[in-house]
Amino acid sequence: MRSIIGYIRSYVAGINWLVFSPSLFLISFLIYLNYNLALYAVIRSYDEERQFVSWYFIFLGVLIFPYLLHTLFEKKKLFYNWRFMVLLVLAPAIFAWKMVYSFDLKIVNDVYLNAYWNAVLYWPLKGVVVTAVLLLIWWWLDRKSQPFYGLSSRYFKAKPYWLMLLIMVPLIAAASTQPDFLAMYPKLKNISYINDSGAWYSKLLFELAYGSDFFTIELFFRGFLVLAFAKWVGKDAILPMALFYCTIHFGKPLGECISSFFGGILLGIVTLHTRSIWGGFMVHVGIAWLMELGGYMGNTLREV
Repeated sequence: MRSIIGYIRSYVAGINWLVFSPSLFLISFLIYLNYNLALYAVIRSYDEERQFVSWYFIFLGVLIFPYLLHTLFEKKKLFYNWRFMVLLVLAPAIFAWKMVYSFDLKIVNDVYLNAYWNAVLYWPLKGVVVTAVLLLIWWWLDRKSQPFYGLSSRYFKAKPYWLMLLIMVPLIAAASTQPDFLAMYPKLKNISYINDSGAWYSKLLFELAYGSDFFTIELFFRGFLVLAFAKWVGKDAILPMALFYCTIHFGKPLGECISSFFGGILLGIVTLHTRSIWGGFMVHVGIAWLMELGGYMGNTLREV
């Protein structure tokens, strides 16, 4: 844990406030728009193509903004590097696709069972596609300079991450009393059509599938957006990633959205120093399952 605290201190000491402050203002303004003018709901009302375009330009805007400021204030010639530009253009497209498009597979004839299997396969299939695209990018641009975006476990030690999860327990317990949290969690209620009659292993499979999504998220945000960009900008890859990461939480409760920005910075710092996403994945999936538990218990108590 001491090493992680040291990483955080080093990052804070090296912050360029001419970049960080306007970036913080930008994400604060977007959060205000989202939670006061229903930005997420408006975009969700569009057809898939317009949703994709909308999210693409939001993601591109928050990703590119800090890099533009670095170019302005630090005279970095990032936009003359075609490899950097390729990654900058591709990254928002990859996640906009993941966020917007879905699968509608005909697996079995039973309508409810088919809906269940589509729900279970949704996250793993998305993960396979995103991982395959990132693997192609890594093979094309990075295979000679680093292992595949953060999958190394060489410097991974689990103990500090167990402590992080322990710290989160009272915070999640407090969130589990809030109406907006209870309206969102547990995700298991999305398959309520099997909750009364479905076997326990059907629910477990759903939760495992849900957990797999956090590997995809860690691989994309901490592995790709930090480690692939860090070879040009070092620690300055963390802030653009955190801004991008915050925007994908616009459909979540306000507290979760705000905390995602700071959590993204923390996980980005750890990934940059350890060159591994496994700690972030452990924390992320652990928090997700704790939120599932908190949502289940909170809704149960509210019904008593």
